[in-house]
Amino acid sequence: MFNKYRREPMPSSLHVTLDYLFVLIGSFLIALAFNTFLLPNNIASGGVAGVSTILKAVFNWEPSVVQWALNIPLFIAGVWILGKNFGLKSFVGTVTLPFFVYLTRNLSVATDNSLLAAIFGGMIVGVGIGIVFKGRASTGGIDLAAQILHKFTRLPLGVCVALLDGTIVLTATFVFSLEEGLYALIALFLTSRTIDIVQVGFNTSKTLMIITKDPETIRQALLQDIDRGVTMLKGAGGFTNEERKVLMCVVHQNEYSKTAQVIRSIDADAFVVVMNATEVLGEGFKK
Repeated sequence: MFNKYRREPMPSSLHVTLDYLFVLIGSFLIALAFNTFLLPNNIASGGVAGVSTILKAVFNWEPSVVQWALNIPLFIAGVWILGKNFGLKSFVGTVTLPFFVYLTRNLSVATDNSLLAAIFGGMIVGVGIGIVFKGRASTGGIDLAAQILHKFTRLPLGVCVALLDGTIVLTATFVFSLEEGLYALIALFLTSRTIDIVQVGFNTSKTLMIITKDPETIRQALLQDIDRGVTMLKGAGGFTNEERKVLMCVVHQNEYSKTAQVIRSIDADAFVVVMNATEVLGEGFKK
């Protein structure tokens, strides 16, 4: 039967246009945060932007020029060494971010309070990077350097990113002060958390894995009382080797207490594992 509410696929040309728009908006927000919060307060919170902040203080080099000088060679090296097509959108992000940094270099400083600068600067950078990621692109820089380091050292990619960003923050501590290095860590942490929020949103659902003596009654209760779907999985006890049905159910966070109460009222000895699900796609959740 035809579903009149079914959304038609978005035209590919519109997809591409939106992706580039996300890259431009995200890059502009990053540049805005850099020039109005981070750079004036000597907060080098990792990345190529952090390197340019340090070099601005030591040699008075223009940050946008430093970012171009690092980003473009890193992009070329990434394509050459990793043998990977990073795409035109990532190249646009690599080039336009320093351009926006140059355009916004004379904007008024938002605050001279380093803590406020670290908090709001880090959050706005995170929003910008998250928007760029939504455009399925990147702004290059340290991420590419981390991938190259990962290829040659076989260290986990997350460790490579932490090593490079940590080195930049440690250098900033020696160039500026311990206090400003700590502010840089605050900004770096908030950037990371904000990227996650932009990517998956604020909503957190709960995934329940339920092992019970009465799976059918609990299944019916979840379907009827909680109005949530249930997946039946086959399992076996590791000690008894006895076959058991395992129920898997995903509920919204505000439904969890009622769900747990329903399960306990049916089987007080039920074994329930609860896990956070940061993003759930499908019927009853995000389309």
